[in-house]
Amino acid sequence: MRRKVAVLMGGVSSEVEVSIQSGRAIAEGLRQKGHDVHEVVLTEESIAPVAAVRPDVAFIALHGRFGEDGGAQALLEEAKIPFTGSDAQSSRAGMDKMASKCFFITHDVPTPPFRLVTTTQRWDQIDAAIREAGLPLVIKPLRQGSSIGVSIARDQEEVAIGLAKAFKYGHQALLERYIPGREFTVGVLDNSALPVIELKHSHGFFDYEAKYQDNETKRDVQPDLPRELYEKLQEMAVAAHRALGCRHLSRVDIMLEADGCPYVLEVNTIPGFTDHSLFPLAARSAGIEFPDLCERIMELALAPVNAAQLPV
Repeated sequence: MRRKVAVLMGGVSSEVEVSIQSGRAIAEGLRQKGHDVHEVVLTEESIAPVAAVRPDVAFIALHGRFGEDGGAQALLEEAKIPFTGSDAQSSRAGMDKMASKCFFITHDVPTPPFRLVTTTQRWDQIDAAIREAGLPLVIKPLRQGSSIGVSIARDQEEVAIGLAKAFKYGHQALLERYIPGREFTVGVLDNSALPVIELKHSHGFFDYEAKYQDNETKRDVQPDLPRELYEKLQEMAVAAHRALGCRHLSRVDIMLEADGCPYVLEVNTIPGFTDHSLFPLAARSAGIEFPDLCERIMELALAPVNAAQLPV
């Protein structure tokens, strides 16, 4: 059935450029499937341009604030416009790294040890948090995507530099124990895991440059893993997706320690759809071509919810 689709892109976060690249790719994919597609570039925290289109469904390609944080989703829910991806509540949980950690722990999803610090704390309090989490650390802004504001700290001086960087994006930051080892990502489509992808790059972690700019970053769609471990990573991804109550799609980042112990880092509720993006690559590895993937996600947003889709 031909649908009238508003593809939401742009937004107000630091990830506008990536959002527009994703949105335009999605729009082209849906046009190839014969749908009536309207590209809606948002420049403020309002869905008025979307409502003006009067779409059958909104396909969200927004990242960061008013994209992954539940802001746009809440307004779309209020306007009763069906939309792709997780609802407002689950989006907020996925964007807030502290909330995500709490859900992971509650649902027995392994995740690295962590501590929360704020700009209002004294250094001796932050120092205590550093000792509790243990060096080296990954320092993350509490609510940012695409690894923006993230750094690795191996000593106190690097912690101070990393916190200054993270605090540019808010008054809270997460100190997470650095997990050395192999880096993987697993897409989840309609509560089922897509093929596992191993990330190989020269950066300390899979940062913004490695994700979107570095052509040397390798994305191995056939990682050298025992079948049992491969399936365990897929199971963990689905468990993390369901722990947050996500729907339709997500991408779960996992670190595999040298001893073979995997840890979920975070769940991306609106993964990128650029030519460098991992979710479309995983889908293609599963035999789902890009236009079909876009159409399938769009149709999930219009499908009635049933008990099998609800989180446990």
